Amino acid sequence: MRTSSSRRGRRAAIAAVAVVVTGTTLLTGCGSDDDGKGGGGGQSTEKITLRIGTFGSFGYDNKTGAKLYAEYERLHPNIKIEESNVSDGQKYWDTLKLRLAQNSGVADIQAVEVGYIAEATGAAMANKWVDLGKEGGAKVDAFLDWKVKQATTGDGKVIALGTDIGPMAICYNKDLFAKAKLPTEREAVGKLWSGDWAKFIATGEKYKSAAPAGTAFHDSASGLFNAVVSSDPVQYANTSGELDWENSPGVKNAWETAVKAAQGGLTAKLRQFDEKGTWNAAFKNSKFATVACPSWMTGIIKDQAGPANQGKWDIAAPPVAGNWGGSFLAVPKAGKHTKEAAELAAWLTAPEQHAKVFAVNGNIPSSKDTLTSSAVQEAKLPYFGDTPVGKIFSSAASGITPAVISRYDGQVKTFLTDNGILDIEQRGTDPAKAWENVKKLVDDKIDQ
Repeated sequence: MRTSSSRRGRRAAIAAVAVVVTGTTLLTGCGSDDDGKGGGGGQSTEKITLRIGTFGSFGYDNKTGAKLYAEYERLHPNIKIEESNVSDGQKYWDTLKLRLAQNSGVADIQAVEVGYIAEATGAAMANKWVDLGKEGGAKVDAFLDWKVKQATTGDGKVIALGTDIGPMAICYNKDLFAKAKLPTEREAVGKLWSGDWAKFIATGEKYKSAAPAGTAFHDSASGLFNAVVSSDPVQYANTSGELDWENSPGVKNAWETAVKAAQGGLTAKLRQFDEKGTWNAAFKNSKFATVACPSWMTGIIKDQAGPANQGKWDIAAPPVAGNWGGSFLAVPKAGKHTKEAAELAAWLTAPEQHAKVFAVNGNIPSSKDTLTSSAVQEAKLPYFGDTPVGKIFSSAASGITPAVISRYDGQVKTFLTDNGILDIEQRGTDPAKAWENVKKLVDDKIDQ
């Protein structure tokens, strides 16, 4: 939902705030409707409403997703599910932290993006969550080991269950590539930049030289930054889990690559997941030829490029394998129906539901058996025609080396992209000045 840069991040909604299903609450909701007694032992028959706070596109909804809410409601006639969804992952997290601190206003289930999971499991916040290793009936050993480890507190509590992971590819517009006299077959496209992000920049320069009027090679320098840093095993933290972004080779390479793209006029100068919907509209109007494409991005392309562009987008291997994003579902103790919420979270993240979401939305599962199943390996998404989506992303997933994360990764990433790279791209700020601005923000805003 990654993710501001933390939006999935794994995954933006069409509008800045979109309530999916029937809810009218904003952001994380204002707690559950106390329609009946939610907790206690045994299966309740009292009517209750469970609210889920998310960002981006998790693929559960009844409109464009896998219709999992409707399925669960059929299985549990006493339960009504409402999802409140926002596009800005940083604002979502900031508001959620405030509500957790106040023990008020939280949804029954809250999504947590991987950039913030270390903060969620940290000492200051670990006791705010239900232990889903003990409550709700989830089979924790079904998840990838490293995914479980990310959501485990220092004293062994599993405070969140994995939804997806973000193995990366490059999605490209075949029509625009053809008009720019570049190859369009996915194997040939992947070879253009294989093994090196510098080759990706070089391909962008070739595109620019013959680009259709009004189009750019790439959507966003900030998005490119996220892609490049996500392909490096050293990101914002050192091996001890301490924030060390200034000395990170991954951050340095990502910054330099993104700056080169921005200053070279290779991007559409867009802010991903912007609240005005400009980025969304650019998909529909074919304003850029490539977008860094974690598996969850396929659902965004489908929703935003729309039916008129079906079949025009394809997926190629990335310059370097990486993992951008991936999220979790957690149950705050301050929720009104923690028992039922834990059971719903376990059901939504079970392997069977992972497979259903992937078939509709392209979110690569974080459960081991589903990831290697024929349902995923052989899967294709109708929007992308005969593209072997499952094979591409499951192959990319096998090459993931999870980076060590710190509790501040999400915030620092947002500062680097929204307050650093974006200023260079949209306002022409000198890169050295932009870097210093980011350093000041980190020093001022983050208490280490």
